[in-house]
Amino acid sequence: MFRAIFRNATLLLGLSFLVACTNANDLDKPPVALGNFALGHNVVVAPNMVKGPLSRDADKDKFIAAMTDAMDERFGRYEGDKFYHFGISLEGYVLAQPGIPLLVSPKSILIVNVTVWDDAAGKKLTEKPEQITVIESFGGHTILGSGYTQTEEEQMQGLARNVAKEIQNYLRRQDRAEGWFKDKKDDVAKVEEEVVSDEEKIEEATEE
Repeated sequence: MFRAIFRNATLLLGLSFLVACTNANDLDKPPVALGNFALGHNVVVAPNMVKGPLSRDADKDKFIAAMTDAMDERFGRYEGDKFYHFGISLEGYVLAQPGIPLLVSPKSILIVNVTVWDDAAGKKLTEKPEQITVIESFGGHTILGSGYTQTEEEQMQGLARNVAKEIQNYLRRQDRAEGWFKDKKDDVAKVEEEVVSDEEKIEEATEE
């Protein structure tokens, strides 16, 4: 499956500068709202990670460490009191390398599968893993391709941070659509207040 993805990706390498990329440079700002979220277990694995075309070799353990650190860095800032766990599988990658003509210089790519668990509910929130694909961020150091300006470790770190940011975006979408991180106790309290209010109105009307 991923080999087919990478074959198609090579056809787009020359157009990759047109693809929108993730900007993960917001860690100096307060974290975006995720309800009562707190980071629980952060498990990253890479049992079947596929190397894409025109890629440098990547050390699997270093890639796992980079992804783990990026998740801790982004989600460890939350101070809610409900824990959510992540399971992340690194599925495929391209780490751009130097020595290739600039016109076909590849951009770095990372594909992951993400699973999310609600600790309090004791259940998986993702019915099936969410697949996320990111490319390297563009900037002064990567305008010609990160293979010319970054080490393997720097490329992995950048991709991992982009994945963490996209996971955050995914969680926000799911929270808006499914209420993943909404505190159910608040909903109960609100309903109880409305019931009491209605009862008081009925009593007042009866007395009148």
